[in-house]
Amino acid sequence: MSDWNTQVIEEFRANGGRVGGPFEGAPMVLVHHRGRKSGQEMVSPMMYLPHETDDDVIYVIASKGGAPENPGWYHNLTAAGRGEVERGTETYPVTVRDLTGEERDRRFNEQASRYPGFAGYAEKTAGIRTIPVLELTRA
Repeated sequence: MSDWNTQVIEEFRANGGRVGGPFEGAPMVLVHHRGRKSGQEMVSPMMYLPHETDDDVIYVIASKGGAPENPGWYHNLTAAGRGEVERGTETYPVTVRDLTGEERDRRFNEQASRYPGFAGYAEKTAGIRTIPVLELTRA
Protein backbone atom coordinates (compact mmCIF):
# COMPACT_ATOMS: atom_id res chain seq x y z
CA MET A 1 0.00 0.00 0.00
CA SER A 2 1.34 3.44 -0.84
CA ASP A 3 2.31 5.88 1.88
CA TRP A 4 -0.37 8.25 0.54
CA ASN A 5 -3.08 5.59 0.94
CA THR A 6 -1.78 4.75 4.41
CA GLN A 7 -2.05 8.40 5.45
CA VAL A 8 -5.60 8.70 4.09
CA ILE A 9 -6.65 5.47 5.83
CA GLU A 10 -5.18 6.60 9.15
CA GLU A 11 -6.85 10.01 8.89
CA PHE A 12 -10.18 8.38 7.94
CA ARG A 13 -10.08 6.08 10.97
CA ALA A 14 -8.93 8.80 13.34
CA ASN A 15 -11.75 11.15 12.28
CA GLY A 16 -14.82 8.91 12.02
CA GLY A 17 -14.65 8.60 8.25
CA ARG A 18 -13.71 12.18 7.38
CA VAL A 19 -10.50 13.30 5.70
CA GLY A 20 -9.12 16.67 4.65
CA GLY A 21 -6.92 17.85 1.84
CA PRO A 22 -8.23 17.12 -1.64
CA PHE A 23 -11.05 15.03 -0.12
CA GLU A 24 -12.29 17.69 2.31
CA GLY A 25 -16.07 17.33 2.58
CA ALA A 26 -16.28 14.47 0.06
CA PRO A 27 -18.01 11.21 1.00
CA MET A 28 -15.26 8.65 1.58
CA VAL A 29 -15.12 4.90 2.24
CA LEU A 30 -12.39 2.37 2.79
CA VAL A 31 -12.98 -0.67 0.60
CA HIS A 32 -11.49 -3.99 1.72
CA HIS A 33 -10.72 -6.50 -1.02
CA ARG A 34 -8.55 -9.55 -1.53
CA GLY A 35 -5.94 -9.65 -4.29
CA ARG A 36 -7.23 -12.05 -6.94
CA LYS A 37 -3.67 -13.19 -7.70
CA SER A 38 -1.83 -12.61 -4.42
CA GLY A 39 -4.64 -13.53 -2.03
CA GLN A 40 -3.45 -10.60 0.11
CA GLU A 41 -6.04 -8.49 1.93
CA MET A 42 -5.98 -4.86 0.84
CA VAL A 43 -7.72 -1.62 1.76
CA SER A 44 -8.33 1.18 -0.75
CA PRO A 45 -9.65 4.63 0.19
CA MET A 46 -12.07 6.13 -2.32
CA MET A 47 -14.80 8.66 -2.80
CA TYR A 48 -18.31 7.34 -3.24
CA LEU A 49 -21.65 8.45 -4.60
CA PRO A 50 -24.57 7.67 -2.28
CA HIS A 51 -27.76 6.16 -3.68
CA GLU A 52 -30.53 8.76 -3.59
CA THR A 53 -32.95 6.70 -1.43
CA ASP A 54 -31.22 3.52 -0.23
CA ASP A 55 -28.54 4.03 2.44
CA ASP A 56 -27.35 0.44 1.90
CA VAL A 57 -26.17 1.21 -1.66
CA ILE A 58 -23.19 3.29 -2.73
CA TYR A 59 -21.30 3.68 -6.01
CA VAL A 60 -17.54 3.84 -6.48
CA ILE A 61 -15.79 5.00 -9.63
CA ALA A 62 -12.73 3.10 -10.91
CA SER A 63 -11.08 6.20 -12.37
CA LYS A 64 -7.48 5.61 -11.26
CA GLY A 65 -6.96 9.33 -11.80
CA GLY A 66 -7.52 8.96 -15.55
CA ALA A 67 -4.87 6.27 -16.05
CA PRO A 68 -5.19 4.12 -19.17
CA GLU A 69 -5.95 0.96 -17.13
CA ASN A 70 -8.45 0.08 -14.44
CA PRO A 71 -7.21 0.02 -10.83
CA GLY A 72 -6.32 -3.31 -9.26
CA TRP A 73 -9.11 -2.98 -6.67
CA TYR A 74 -11.66 -2.93 -9.50
CA HIS A 75 -10.43 -6.29 -10.80
CA ASN A 76 -10.30 -7.74 -7.28
CA LEU A 77 -13.84 -6.68 -6.42
CA THR A 78 -15.41 -7.78 -9.70
CA ALA A 79 -13.63 -11.15 -9.57
CA ALA A 80 -14.80 -11.80 -5.99
CA GLY A 81 -18.26 -10.27 -6.32
CA ARG A 82 -17.98 -9.11 -2.72
CA GLY A 83 -15.89 -7.03 -0.36
CA GLU A 84 -16.18 -5.03 2.80
CA VAL A 85 -16.69 -1.31 3.37
CA GLU A 86 -15.69 1.00 6.20
CA ARG A 87 -18.09 3.93 6.09
CA GLY A 88 -17.87 6.41 8.92
CA THR A 89 -17.25 4.25 11.97
CA GLU A 90 -19.14 1.20 10.63
CA THR A 91 -17.70 -1.78 8.75
CA TYR A 92 -19.96 -4.14 6.79
CA PRO A 93 -19.85 -6.70 3.95
CA VAL A 94 -21.01 -5.72 0.46
CA THR A 95 -21.91 -7.39 -2.79
CA VAL A 96 -20.48 -5.91 -5.98
CA ARG A 97 -22.22 -5.17 -9.26
CA ASP A 98 -20.45 -3.67 -12.29
CA LEU A 99 -22.86 -1.18 -13.89
CA THR A 100 -23.22 -0.95 -17.66
CA GLY A 101 -24.94 1.19 -20.27
CA GLU A 102 -27.30 3.98 -19.29
CA GLU A 103 -27.19 2.99 -15.63
CA ARG A 104 -23.41 3.31 -15.53
CA ASP A 105 -23.49 6.57 -17.50
CA ARG A 106 -26.11 8.12 -15.21
CA ARG A 107 -24.13 7.34 -12.04
CA PHE A 108 -20.82 8.43 -13.52
CA ASN A 109 -22.29 11.70 -14.82
CA GLU A 110 -23.88 12.42 -11.46
CA GLN A 111 -20.52 12.00 -9.70
CA ALA A 112 -18.77 14.11 -12.37
CA SER A 113 -21.31 16.90 -11.87
CA ARG A 114 -20.59 16.89 -8.12
CA TYR A 115 -16.83 16.51 -8.48
CA PRO A 116 -15.59 17.81 -11.86
CA GLY A 117 -12.28 15.96 -11.51
CA PHE A 118 -14.12 12.83 -12.65
CA ALA A 119 -15.05 14.53 -15.93
CA GLY A 120 -11.35 15.25 -16.41
CA TYR A 121 -10.53 11.59 -15.82
CA ALA A 122 -13.07 10.62 -18.48
CA GLU A 123 -11.42 13.01 -20.94
CA LYS A 124 -8.03 11.41 -20.25
CA THR A 125 -9.39 7.92 -20.89
CA ALA A 126 -11.54 8.76 -23.94
CA GLY A 127 -10.95 6.19 -26.66
CA ILE A 128 -8.88 4.05 -24.27
CA ARG A 129 -11.36 2.75 -21.69
CA THR A 130 -14.73 3.52 -20.19
CA ILE A 131 -14.29 4.23 -16.51
CA PRO A 132 -16.21 1.55 -14.58
CA VAL A 133 -18.80 2.27 -11.89
CA LEU A 134 -19.40 -0.36 -9.22
CA GLU A 135 -22.51 -0.62 -7.09
CA LEU A 136 -21.70 -1.81 -3.56
CA THR A 137 -24.72 -3.07 -1.64
CA ARG A 138 -24.75 -4.03 2.03
CA ALA A 139 -24.88 -7.83 2.20
